[in-house]
Amino acid sequence: MGDAGSVAPVGWQRARRIARLTAIGTGATVAATVATGGVLLGQARQARRTIPMAEAPPPRCDGVYGAKLPGPPVTMVILGDSSAAGYGVHRRRETPGALLATGLSRRLHRPVRVHRFAVVGALSAGLKPQVESALEVEPDIAVVLVGGNDVTNRTPPPVAVRYLVDAVRTLRAAGCEVVVGTCPDLGAIRPIQPPLRWLARRWSRQLAAAQTMAVVEAGGWTVSLGDLLGPRFAAEPTRMFAWDRFHPSAEGYAVAAAALLPTVLSALGAGQERRPALAGAEGVRSLPEAAQEAARHAGTEVSATEVRGRERGPGGRWAQLRRRAFFGVGAVPQPGTAADPAQVEGLA
Repeated sequence: MGDAGSVAPVGWQRARRIARLTAIGTGATVAATVATGGVLLGQARQARRTIPMAEAPPPRCDGVYGAKLPGPPVTMVILGDSSAAGYGVHRRRETPGALLATGLSRRLHRPVRVHRFAVVGALSAGLKPQVESALEVEPDIAVVLVGGNDVTNRTPPPVAVRYLVDAVRTLRAAGCEVVVGTCPDLGAIRPIQPPLRWLARRWSRQLAAAQTMAVVEAGGWTVSLGDLLGPRFAAEPTRMFAWDRFHPSAEGYAVAAAALLPTVLSALGAGQERRPALAGAEGVRSLPEAAQEAARHAGTEVSATEVRGRERGPGGRWAQLRRRAFFGVGAVPQPGTAADPAQVEGLA
């Protein structure tokens, strides 16, 4: 997977500082207290018993979407863990890859060829073989969803991010654009009870902020997914969660895909100019500030930019921050229709 020092330019000290800034809730002192009392270990064991084991692999989304459209196909690869693979749904059209490909082909008016290399249960450490396989199909864009399993396995954020940034740099060196959906908010998972739930939310945000810094430094784009899904899942768990109460349902994946699609289009140079969804929501920040803000707010896109022709300022690399309204709020289709890939185009 590479030497530990192979990605030193990312700046782990700054990543750790961002992780501290994004910490919420009880704080390190309380975390240490409950951990030493055995509460977390007991709750973690209980959560693993409560969350069912995987029954069957998710449906494959590989294929060409919009095959009758003119022009050469855009090749998209889907990398990461079970959320990227679409675990929890039963139809191909309900998977994130199919949703994104359908929306992308309709917006670009071109075919989109999809290859899914994501693996259920994958950690960030498992990205390397996925990237190696992806490069064989010469992708134009890669969508990466990873991080949840790193949190549940307590992989140190610098270690998890090191593998992620290695993957992003390898893809970018091959001319492939990269969009990363950062770590989801595991505090929304019902089988995880307080205080473990509070700490899961805190750890998720720490990792999401560190992922944002590393990916943008490496030339990729990020979209924060945590809070986009968290409140919706908490309010409508039977609708937004799959049968296992851990993974998203078809409706949940539709919301996530709708959040990712505009950034995928922008990464391919086909994004439309967008007005801010909220007053003061958009703007240029230093990358550490943008990462901190993105970890706290739903659907926030972060990408590298320049200020007066310079990539960096006193606070580090400049980053463009765009925050959009919750794509599915008030518009998620009724059960039985949300899985239609056409909904991605309507919500995005």
